[in-house]
Amino acid sequence: MQLTTNGIIEEKTAWESAGVKLPEYDITKLRENTAVNPKWIHFGAGNIFRGFIAGIADSLIEKGKLDAGIIAVETFDSEIIDRIYNPFDMLTLSIGLKPDGGSVKRVTAGIGDAISIIQGKKDAIKKYVVNPSLQMISYTITEKGYACTDLSGNIFEGIMYDIESGPDKAMTVMGITAAVLNMRYKAGAYPISLVSMDNCSQNGKKLRDAVLFIADRWLKRGFVEKGFIDYISDESRVAFPWSMIDKITPRPDENIARGLEELGIEAMAPIVTSKHTFIAPFVNAEIPEYLVVEDSFPNGRPPMEEAGVYMTDRDTVNNAEKMKVMTCLNPLHTALAISGCILGYKKISDEMQDEDLKKLVYMLGDEGMKVVTSPGIIDPKDFIREVLEQRLPNPGLPDTPQRIATDTSQKLAIRFGETITGYCYQGEEEKLTVIPFVIASWFRYLIGLDDEGNEMPLSPDPMIEIVRSALVGLELGKVNEDMSGINWVLTNIELFGSNLMDIDSLGIKIKNYLKEMLMAPGAYRKVLHKLVNV
Repeated sequence: MQLTTNGIIEEKTAWESAGVKLPEYDITKLRENTAVNPKWIHFGAGNIFRGFIAGIADSLIEKGKLDAGIIAVETFDSEIIDRIYNPFDMLTLSIGLKPDGGSVKRVTAGIGDAISIIQGKKDAIKKYVVNPSLQMISYTITEKGYACTDLSGNIFEGIMYDIESGPDKAMTVMGITAAVLNMRYKAGAYPISLVSMDNCSQNGKKLRDAVLFIADRWLKRGFVEKGFIDYISDESRVAFPWSMIDKITPRPDENIARGLEELGIEAMAPIVTSKHTFIAPFVNAEIPEYLVVEDSFPNGRPPMEEAGVYMTDRDTVNNAEKMKVMTCLNPLHTALAISGCILGYKKISDEMQDEDLKKLVYMLGDEGMKVVTSPGIIDPKDFIREVLEQRLPNPGLPDTPQRIATDTSQKLAIRFGETITGYCYQGEEEKLTVIPFVIASWFRYLIGLDDEGNEMPLSPDPMIEIVRSALVGLELGKVNEDMSGINWVLTNIELFGSNLMDIDSLGIKIKNYLKEMLMAPGAYRKVLHKLVNV
């Protein structure tokens, strides 16, 4: 069986016998309509998009609620389009992994076109952007995709290139976004919504701030008109809704690929591109999924609520985001990622069989729940119970601590900053114990040695070199009294959400934990065990 439009039609019986649900709509007609009547563009063509966002479109199309597919746009890795989208006719085999080891298999065809914008070539997207029918542009580009400056306020090289070169040559996602908005402004200043669907607090604000950051500098250089700035500044014409997204989508698993090929489905092997993207014709992910979106769409929108999306107001989105990102899931993930790397684990689900680590994340959840704000539409207690009892322990989910440890420096303020602030507001910062342990664990992780003292590869992170430079002199197996470098890092508000050296009890706990963790090989486990068994 071939994962192509002809393949699923000609071999429909075989696909269904293999337990795979197929699209019931006319894929060719859908794509023809996408070309003339586009509704939705999405930046970021990776796994979370294919396994979740495109699945929302697929569900709406099946119900007759959407008559155009999503236009997928990739700006970083053209091999995703060349090697995964084009050979498989933009179809995705979505594998929902059950905790009992079973799966739900479905072919989705909600992608109406796939475009690679590499080195600033935006001609392929222009026909969609200038069309009055376009309602929204969404994003899954990770937190760092919205950053224009580093922690010292220096403009990133790519952003500076876009600022100096202008809209026609823009290459970063934020530069390209500002450029396509300028196209739409020139075509008639049609209304539109831009929706970040990334795991970061106030993601709509981050997106808006980044676009305006570039556009304002283009105005000063004469690249755009003042009317363009007025257009993108007016949220009744260009809206930036906030959102909260939640679905664990690991890298494609080779064992799942082999299982699919045993069913007779051809060419399922995952690939790693030259830019280190892990991707496959299928997406393996957990079944639970949440998307909460602020209902601000000046040009209308697809009825996403009919595909399970919560459409609501900004305050509710913000509270849902805080609940998930700052308390009920992401902090637990980060704690397991850092500790799992140090202790040599390769799967998150295996960590949940470790009594010390299991206790750690239960304690971390309790710590955050004391200051969480309920969004109303989702009960935090029910949400975290599902995370702890079903999602993290799911043995069918091939997620790794090494993947989740990627870009940890970009996540600490988001995952822990609000809880720290909440405790400080209540005057109870001295009661924090698990969060300072996790922050100390991150420093311990950056030493680059596991708990046995063996060299340990570090996951990619834009702040690795800067933070590791502050760790010079700290060594495993010796008494480390000089914490001046740690003091310097802890003062960074961008990194932690506040100056942790101004919170005496927190700074002292972090440094004391780290000193204990570095006493000798095996010390990390001892500190962890002591913490969770008090």
